[in-house]
Formats: sequence, C-alpha cells, structure tokens
Amino acid sequence: MTPSALAETPATDIDATWWRQAIVYQVYPRSFADSNGDGLGDIRGIVEKVDYLADLGVDAVWLSPFYPSELADGGYDVADYRDVDPRLGTLDDFDDMVAALHARGIKVIVDIVPNHSSDKHDLFQAALAAPKGSPERDRYIFRDGKGENGELPPADWTSVFGGPAWEPVGDGQWYFHYFATEQPDFNWKNQDVRAEFLTTLRFWSDRGVDGFRIDVAHGLSKDLPEVLPTQLELDKLDRTTGLHPLWDRDEVQEIYAEWRHLFDQYSPPRIAVAEAWVASAERRARYARPEGLGQAFNFDLLVADFDAEQFRTIVSDNLAESRATGSSSTWVLSNHDVVRHATRYGLPPLNGRDVKQGSAWILAGAPADQLDRERGLRRARAATLFLLGLPGSSYLYQGEELGLHEVGDIADEDRQDPAFFRGADPDRDGLGRDGCRVPLPWTAEGESFGFGADGAHIPQPDWFASYAVDVEEADHGSTLNLYRRALRLRRQLQTEEVLEWTETGRDDVLRFTRPNGWQVVTNFGTEPFPLGADAGAVVLGALEDGAVPAETTVWLKA
Repeated sequence: MTPSALAETPATDIDATWWRQAIVYQVYPRSFADSNGDGLGDIRGIVEKVDYLADLGVDAVWLSPFYPSELADGGYDVADYRDVDPRLGTLDDFDDMVAALHARGIKVIVDIVPNHSSDKHDLFQAALAAPKGSPERDRYIFRDGKGENGELPPADWTSVFGGPAWEPVGDGQWYFHYFATEQPDFNWKNQDVRAEFLTTLRFWSDRGVDGFRIDVAHGLSKDLPEVLPTQLELDKLDRTTGLHPLWDRDEVQEIYAEWRHLFDQYSPPRIAVAEAWVASAERRARYARPEGLGQAFNFDLLVADFDAEQFRTIVSDNLAESRATGSSSTWVLSNHDVVRHATRYGLPPLNGRDVKQGSAWILAGAPADQLDRERGLRRARAATLFLLGLPGSSYLYQGEELGLHEVGDIADEDRQDPAFFRGADPDRDGLGRDGCRVPLPWTAEGESFGFGADGAHIPQPDWFASYAVDVEEADHGSTLNLYRRALRLRRQLQTEEVLEWTETGRDDVLRFTRPNGWQVVTNFGTEPFPLGADAGAVVLGALEDGAVPAETTVWLKA
C-alpha cells in the first residue's frame, strides 16, 4: 500500500474529536517486543503484539522515537526524521504497523523531536563542514567562543545531562546543546528549519499517522542576547512572561500555528499534544489552543503524592484550564522519563516537592529498603481507576498495565541514560531513567521473558517473571485484567467532559459523578469508607462489608 493510500485509509469512522477522551498507550519501541532476537524491540515486534493492544482496549498508540539514532539519549537524538532506524525495521514495516493498528481501530501517534537533532544529522554535519557565518551554521545555534582564539565557551551554561552546554567545533566557534553533547539545538528563527519540519510532519501524515507528540515543545524559540547571561543569572530569569531567552517564548506559538494549518489539511485533522514544562497553567494553555497544537500534557499527577487534597486540586484546576482553551485534559501517571507510579506510591511521600523547571524527572529516589511494593501497587491501581474515570484523555505507559515497578538494580555497564553517566540526575539518586525502560516480560519462562529470542538490551530482573503477560492473563485479579475490565467499561460509560464532586465528610476520600450517573470513589486513607444504602451498583472494584477498602477505588452506577 502506498503512503498516499495509507493517508486516506481511515483508522475508524472519521471523527475529528476522537482524541478528546482517548486512551493512548505509549510504546517505547526498543523495549516493547523484539521480533528478530537481537535484543532490541522493533517495529515488527509491535505488529506481532497488535492483538494484545486491541485486547487491552486502547484507542491509540504513541510511539517514542524509532528514527535512525546513535542512542545518545534513547532515540531522542534523531539522525533522520523521515526514516526508521534499520535496527528497528524499515518504512515498509512502519506502513504495515499502521495498517495493522488501523485495522483494529487503533490510531497512531508518533514522537517528533524538534528542539534538537543528532549531531549525525545531515544538516548538522553540513554545518560543521561549513565556515563561520554560513547559511548551514545558521540552522543551529553557534557562537564565537571567548578568549584570544575562542578557546573558552560563550557562557558557563550547564547541560541538563551534566557538563557544559556549549561544545567547541575547532574553529573558535561553539554550538549550544541544552541536552546531550550529541543533541545540538536548532535555530528556529531559520526558515530552512521551519520548512524541514513541515516536510517531516507531512511525510508522516501522508503515511497515515494520526497525530504527533511534540518533545520539548516549549523550547523551540530562543532569543539569545549578544552578551549571554551567566548560568546563575539565567536561573533567576522569570519564566512567566514569555520573554525568557530559552523557554516558553510567546513566538513559539507562531510555529505551531503553521503546523496547525498543515494538520487541518487532513481529514480528520492530525492531532498534536505538547510536552511543555512551563511555569503555570495559563502558560500551558497557550499550547492547547485550537489554533496551535490543540492539547498539552498536564504532568501535575506525576509530581503529586497519593493524596486526596492534591488530586482534587489538580483535577479541578486542569478541568478549568481545559474549559478555558476548548481542549481536553491529558491525564498521565507514568511515562518513559519518570519513576513508575507503582514504585513512587510505595516510597516515602514527595510532600509537595516540585520537579526541576524544564525537567520531566521525578523526585522519587529512595533506598530500596524504603519501598513497600505491595502498598505501591495497591495505590497505583487505585490512582489508575481514579484517573480513568475522569473526563479527558488518559496516557498509559507500557508495562503499567502489568503493575511493573521501577527496576533500580541495573549494573553500571548495562545502563544507557546519559543522565546516569554524566551525573546530572540527583533527583533519582543518580540512577537515570533506565529503570522504567527495561524491556517488558511477555512470558514467565525464557531468557528475556518472551521479549525476544536472545536477551534484552537492558537486562530484566528475576522478579519480572511474576508480572509476565501470560501469568497475569491467567489471573482474574491481576493488574492486567483490571486494566482490561476498566478500559472496556470506560468505553461504555464515557459521557460528557464534566464531573461533579460529592462531599464525603472525609478529607482522605474523593467521590465524583459523571453526567450519566457513573460514580468514582477513591479512598486515599487507611480506614474503610462506608458507602451507605444509596450508593448504587458496584461495576468495578469490590467493597468490604459495604465499605470502600483503604487505598482503593470503586466505580458505581446509579
């Protein structure tokens, strides 16, 4: 099937609003399923698991980067935005995957990484080969170094992964990389860069992709003064005005208006969701406007304790934000950048601490002997059922449906995250993000628990056997079967994008009702919560002597 034909093949009946209350399942391709036994997950592996995704009940799959990459940052260092990494497959394999998912009514969302490329990208290689002041170099951010011969960096800025954020190229100039050295930042004032990405978005849209997740969406527009501030001065600059030299500048919305014009040329329009770590809900709302990307992740639950007051405030604030923008909320508890929520909830509470500005890493590092695995999973199941009852879309991360915990015990030689090697991740005890990226266990037996024929690129712990798909499928009470029941029931119960809170008389219990009488009750506390005679029928979960057990969610229907 040709790409143009794929673009015209509807994933389901055309519905321009499918994304508003969708369940989106994030696949980290290199750790999902390995079809050829080389230790890396691949596109064919996803094709082989399409029935699993359909049985789970998801509406869309979001693929983390699958592009050619040197893997300096887990594939987020992209060497070619319009191809598939040959270790993961081919464009034909990608087309087959889209067709297989669409045949089961599952949409496809792909990751776009526009803030930076790989240093192996053709455009950056051309910039290195070109002289100072050339059009080629203008596509990235180059500056003359300080000192007699430019031997000193333009500023003392620090990369998010540790070490300096400016790298010399040998002729007195330096390039800027906010992330890894191998990830030079684009200059989005350059029209060639803008045209390059419009071509990329059209390329994948023409292949049938239904939408895009925009990495570091708040970082594209930059305006660096002639005299650069120090790192200390940079850290003190206000991020709420739209005038910060690096982050969340107002003019970034001009870029997304161009993208929206392109997206709306398709039927149904291609959707987009922004990864935008910004200073306020008001700033985030700019990315969710219909004239721009249309939706923006809210990560508030990622940095919240398992706490009723925090959850209620977050939900109320985000629903108000959605009403103001005309968008819908995006609920998420885990992803490829954060400690899995089953582990977070089994560790000492965060006590309202914030993540670092611009960082997606969670402050959840703690010694292994402080982890209560059973309690963490119980709370994770309760939080997930709470989230799935909310109006808006929900993003699930591969493996959370199995109740997987973070893998903390990975040998140094098996780790891959640049944050680990460069010592820039104190918020996770310096362990980096590899613990949530360990390949999935599909079977209790086998060298890599069914992930592939010959090992996995990050070794799996022995305890993965108890969480394998084949084990959980056979257990009615497993987390996998809970997710399957919840997603199937949610599809039946889903209604208007509103809810009404019901006072419970307890600070540690939340209860809300959707317009069709669907109720969600979550007991965040340690004592049972009696429901009373007029509670309605339990449609998911279980009561004990007419009460919602501690750290549990139930769904009711009048």
